[in-house]
Parts: sequence; C-alpha cells; structure tokens
Amino acid sequence: MTTRTRPGTARTALVFTLITGAALTLTACAGGDPATAPAGASGAPGAAKGALPTEDVVSAVKKNEAAAKLLPADVRQRGSFTIASSVATPPSSAYLPDGKTVVGVDADFAAAVAKALGLELKREVVGFEAILPALGSGKYDVGTGNFGVTEERRKAIDFVTYINDGQGFASRADSPLKAVTDLTQLCGLKVAVNAGTTFERTLEQNKGRCAEAGRKPYEVNVYSETGAIWMSLQQGRSDVVMNTINGVRYAVTQQKNVKFLNEYRRLDVGFAFKKGTPLAPAFQAAVNGLKADGTYDRILRKWGVTGSGIATSQISPPEIPAPKK
Repeated sequence: MTTRTRPGTARTALVFTLITGAALTLTACAGGDPATAPAGASGAPGAAKGALPTEDVVSAVKKNEAAAKLLPADVRQRGSFTIASSVATPPSSAYLPDGKTVVGVDADFAAAVAKALGLELKREVVGFEAILPALGSGKYDVGTGNFGVTEERRKAIDFVTYINDGQGFASRADSPLKAVTDLTQLCGLKVAVNAGTTFERTLEQNKGRCAEAGRKPYEVNVYSETGAIWMSLQQGRSDVVMNTINGVRYAVTQQKNVKFLNEYRRLDVGFAFKKGTPLAPAFQAAVNGLKADGTYDRILRKWGVTGSGIATSQISPPEIPAPKK
C-alpha cells in the first residue's frame, strides 16, 4: 500500500525544526536570485541557517555572444525568461534563513546561464509535481528541480543537461543494510520518497520483484516535502530513504543516527523545457561555455559535487540504463 502524506502548516514547521536542528545547512550563493517563497517558507524543508560558504561563482560570468545569438527573437526582445524552481534539498536547492532567497547548484547554474545569455532570470518557486505540467502548458519557459532525464519524461519534455546525479539510499545508523544493490533487499521494509519523482516510479515499477522472490512487498511512503521523508526515517515510520545521490550524501553528514548506503543508479540532470522548445540550443551553448571558462567547475566545487560533472551538455540524451537488479 502506498502512503501519501500532504503535510500541513504544523507538520511543515515540525519538519523545519527537525532539519535545522540537525544542522542541515547550505551555502549562500552570491549569484543566486531572491524569489518569493510560498507562505510559511521559513519553515519549509530546505530552509537553511548556520555558517555558510559565500563564494561568488556567478557575478563574473560574461555574456556569451555566440550562445545568445541562438535565442529566439522574441526572447531576445523581452530580455528575460521565466523559471519554475522546486526547492527541496541541499546541495541542489534550498532557502537561505530569510525564507525567500533560493540557493544551490540549480540556482547557480540558472543564474550563470542567464548572465551568459544576457537575460534577466524571473523565478517562481513551484511544487516539484507541478513544474513539468506547467512547462507543457507554456506557463514557464524553464524548470529546475534536479530533474533526471528519463525516457518517459522525454516524451513530453526537452532537457538541457548540466550535471549527473541520480538515485541513492540512506537508512538509520542501526539498520543491518549496508547497501541496496538489488531492490529485493527492500522487501518487507518501508521506503520514503518524494512524490512525482524517479524514486517513486522506480519502486512502483519493481514492486513485483518481492512476490517473485516469495517475500513480503516493500511499502512506498510518498511525501510531498523532502524534509518529511527524513522525519519519517528518524521517527521510525520509514526504514529507508531513497533520494538524490548528492542530497542523501549531504543530508547524512548533517543529521545524527543516519547513514549513506550507496548509489543505486546515475541519471543525467537538466533544465526542463516544453517539448520542441527553441530555447534548448542557446541553453546548451551557454552551459558548454561555462565549462570552457571555468565557471562550471567552480560551481561544482562550491557545492562539493565534483563527482557530478559531465563532459558536455546535451539536449535530451537517452536515459542512462537502470541496474537490472
């Protein structure tokens, strides 16, 4: 049975207390863009406080004239693009203590690309599940939320890749699990994931493996807020968390009594666009320009995710194959 939890205001505040109490902090981003957070954002998962690195890795980016020439005429004329951003887990994305300023890997890359293209970035914070449908309707030009490139998503969405992340597992420190290399290792356990993610899809698509092995199925606990998955783990309502590799690696260093298990699979991650967007070539050229001028590596080093670097940005590459187990 799948549990779907939609935390209300009180639960959100509790999630914030748990995360910040565990010192789940992240870096200030001098090149990041302030955004108007949803009501109660100061208590949202991903809100940050504490000693934060403050390296400015974006403001020195110069306009990439060759990339800018690839922009559609109407975008060049208006001089801006709209971006829908999901704010979830550092180092990918989070709020500063003001509850409004969005920072992280996604924010730095978006800000750097905007400068390279000579455009103003207009951000709106949007729930993860709502971003891809909103792109399809034309409400926003671009979406960020650590979106992994999958064959299913490629049917309706175009991507411009900028990092490689993927799926990882964590558990409480007293768990007998040391790694999850085969999903049947989860049989009989409760796994916490975010709604609408590749984690949820992977687990739901493979539930039958437990029955085939003659074992009790695992239970997928689905939450709309990232902080809630960690709360469920700490409180014993879930046995395992499945989330982004970088997010899990970071979170276990900031919380007590949890441990990183392993990387399960890698996925390319990209800016998301409506299918057939004319913006993709310009964004791809801008990302590759950032690699050439050193900005790309500076962003990765700032956030401690150098292992997520890619050789070159691609437009909607094929999904990296999943493990067979």
